Amino acid sequence: MRFLRLIRAGFVVNVKMLATSSFFMLIAVAQPVIFATIAYYMFLSGGREGTLLYASLGAGMMGVWSTTLFASGGMIQWQRWQGTLELGVASPVNLALVYLPFSLANSFTGAYALAATLIWGRVIFGVPLHFAHPWLFVLAVPTVVLSLALLGLLLASTFVLYRNANAMSNLLEYPVWIASGLVFSTAILPAWTHPISWILPPYWGIIALRHAAFGGGVWFPLSMALALGVISVVLATFTLRWFEHLARARATLALT
Repeated sequence: MRFLRLIRAGFVVNVKMLATSSFFMLIAVAQPVIFATIAYYMFLSGGREGTLLYASLGAGMMGVWSTTLFASGGMIQWQRWQGTLELGVASPVNLALVYLPFSLANSFTGAYALAATLIWGRVIFGVPLHFAHPWLFVLAVPTVVLSLALLGLLLASTFVLYRNANAMSNLLEYPVWIASGLVFSTAILPAWTHPISWILPPYWGIIALRHAAFGGGVWFPLSMALALGVISVVLATFTLRWFEHLARARATLALT
C-alpha cells in the first residue's frame, strides 16, 4: 500500500507540474498535431490506400516519444531548480521508486499525442479508424506507453549526474524516430542500423500498434516492448544509485 500511495502521489504531483509548464504543453499539445498534419500531406501525395492511418499512428508515437524524452530529462532539472532533488535523493525510498511515478506521468501525458493525432486525422482528413484487432489495439496503447515510461526513467538517471544532460534530449529525439521506423519502414535503412532498432521499445511498440490496426501478430512485438521496458527499469535502479554516488562525490547534485 505504501508503494501504491507513493506512485499515486508522485503521479498526481508531476501531472500538475507539467500542466503549469507552457513549454511542455506546447510539446505535448501542439507539436503532435503539427507533426500529424505534415505526415498526412506527405502520405497524401503518395496516394496509396491505408497510408493515412499508417501516418497517423507514426505521428502519434512521435509525439509520445518526444513528450517522454523531454519530460524525463526535464523532471530532474526541474527538481534541481526547485531545490527538491536533494530531498528526493535523501529520502529513505529507493530513488528509482521516487521518480518512477514521475516518468509514468510523463508518458501518460504523452499518450494524448496518439489520441490527438487519431482524432485530428479523422475529423480533418477523414482517416478511417477501422482496426483489424480493436481489442488488441486498446491493450497495446497503454502497454506501449508504459514501456516508454520505463525507458524514460532510465534516460532520466543520467540527469542526476550531469547538470546540462538535458541537451541530450535534442540529440535523441530524431534518431530514435528514424531508427524506430515511426514514419517509414526501417527496411530502407542500412542493415547495420537494424540491431539498434531492435533494442528500442518504440520500434516494437509501433509494430504492435500497426499490426493491431492493419492485421498481423500483435503479441510478440507487444511482449518485446514490455520486456525492454522492464529491462530499462531494472537498469535504471542501478544507474540511479551509481549516478547518485558520483554526483555526491563530484558535488554536482545541487544547482547552487
